Amino acid sequence: MLAHLDVLGARTVALYVSVATEPDTAELRTQLASRGVAVLLPILQDDDTLEFGLDQGPLLPGRRGIPVPAGPAVPLQTADAVVVPALAVDRDGVRLGRGGGSYDRALAGRRRGAPVIALLRTGELLVSLPAEPHDVRVDAAALPNGIVELPGRV
Repeated sequence: MLAHLDVLGARTVALYVSVATEPDTAELRTQLASRGVAVLLPILQDDDTLEFGLDQGPLLPGRRGIPVPAGPAVPLQTADAVVVPALAVDRDGVRLGRGGGSYDRALAGRRRGAPVIALLRTGELLVSLPAEPHDVRVDAAALPNGIVELPGRV
């Protein structure tokens, strides 16, 4: 993942803080910060929209037990790449999330050309998933054995 973000020239990356069974993002967060990459982390709002804040170290408790950054709010449009959680992704870039639509709504406001990368475990890249018109497709899937480029934005 780090090499892929380097190739993209990403200087600001929107990431997420993993919870429950999601692939751990702690090391990626640390490595990005050590390379001088600005990391934006999501903040789940009361209306289930996502805002992003600059990661500046220790996190605070947030809604639904999701830790949030203490840093200032930063528009998602400043991110050069966006790493998102997913339960599964298919070969057409359809991402299955937890069903709230928070990421789909947030991703619609990202900077044009900023790739969306889903962080997956082995077995979570599938042949096909059902898609809804509001679904934002991902451009790549990051798996333990490497990055798989996908058709992405349809």
